[in-house]
Order: sequence, then C-alpha cells, then structure tokens
Amino acid sequence: LQIILANNGHKIGRDRLFEILRKSGLLVKRGRHRMFTTYSRHWLKKWPNLIKDIIPSRPDEIWVSDITYIEIAGGDRKQFVYLSLITDAYTHEIVGYAMHNNLDTEGPLRALMMAVSTRSRATLKGLIHHSDRGCQYCSGDYVRRLLEYGILISMTENGDPYENAIAERVNGILKTEWLYHTKLKTESQARAAIDRIIYLYNNVRPHESTGNLTPAAARTTSQPLRKKWKNYWGIKQSATA
Repeated sequence: LQIILANNGHKIGRDRLFEILRKSGLLVKRGRHRMFTTYSRHWLKKWPNLIKDIIPSRPDEIWVSDITYIEIAGGDRKQFVYLSLITDAYTHEIVGYAMHNNLDTEGPLRALMMAVSTRSRATLKGLIHHSDRGCQYCSGDYVRRLLEYGILISMTENGDPYENAIAERVNGILKTEWLYHTKLKTESQARAAIDRIIYLYNNVRPHESTGNLTPAAARTTSQPLRKKWKNYWGIKQSATA
C-alpha cells in the first residue's frame, strides 16, 4: 500500500499508515488461535545453519521453507489446513507451494517438487535449502530428495524466527494482506484462493526489499536489486546487493 501511495505522489511512513488505518477501523484483527506447525523434539538428524553468514546475491542461491496454517470457517467449528511454502531468498518469489490437511512430510515434499520442477539440475546443484528443524524437513524422504538434486541442507539452530525471517515475512504478507480479508468455507475455496493470492504476490505486488519490483520481475532482471531495508541478517545494505 505504501508503494502504491508513493507512486501517486503520497509519501507516508509505516507507523503513520498504521495509525490512519487503525483510526479508520481498517486494521485486520487477528484471532487468538495459536497453531503450532513445527515439532523439532525428534530423533532425526538436524542440519547446521549454512546461511547465517551469507547475504543472497542472486536467484536460486538460497530457498527458504516454512509451513503456516489457514483457517476454514465451515460447519459448527473452525477447521485448519496447512500451507507449505518455498521462497527464493533473493527475489522473494514463492517458487513452490502446497496445501495439505495434516503435518506429515507429504505437503512440504509436494511444494519442493513444484519448486525443483521449474529449475534445471545444474541450477539446483549447490543451492541451499533452509528451513526450521521440523520433523517434516528432517524426514528421510525429504532429505533424500534434496540430496538427489545436489541441494545443500541448512536449518535453524536456536528456534529464533529471525533464523528463518524471510519465510516468516512471506507468511505474514499472505495472511495480513489477503487471507485475513478472505472468508473461506471449504477446502476447494481455500485452494482456489491460495492459487490466486500466490499469483498476485509473485506477479503483481512490488516489494521494497527487491527494489520495488515484483518477485517475478526481480528474478528476470539483469540489474542488481536495489535494497530499501536493512536485511534479515542484521547487516546494513548498500544501495545495491
């Protein structure tokens, strides 16, 4: 919204924007439900964090993965489905996603297979896949598939959201800008909504963190992306990255 306003000659800071929205009753009120999508107290191998000293400098260098939940207000009680996302850390493009009914490995694996199906083997070799330490990402099936494509495995180490901040940020954008405004009554409605929202996120919504380009445009540009914010690694960006 800030970008759209700026393009029309209205410059406004984030705090002022939220103040106006709050006074106008336009801020979305979040529910008090707290859903847990990560179970990391398991015996499976946990991999070290490979990205804590890396600032992404090109597409397909680092992919970040996460699982979030979507509320479906159908019937007498609220139901939830899950959404697995894989996002390019440089362009912020969602390169793979899948909606699923449970927290087993199948959903994240479908998102991964969508992502790898759009890239060559040469592109995937040496790419870093970063995630939390959830059992889905540590599972034998998921790890084997990553290794099969020559993808390096990276995971958070301390349970700090900032260790997977880009993935958390994407989840927040999808929810606050779209999903909280959408009443979903069935799974089929949720699937259709997710397809539409991710298309808009990738192809229509510009991002300050990618030089005011959409993620799809950021992937195809030959120019270095002009960063607007401090990056998630806590290092002040120069004019270009």
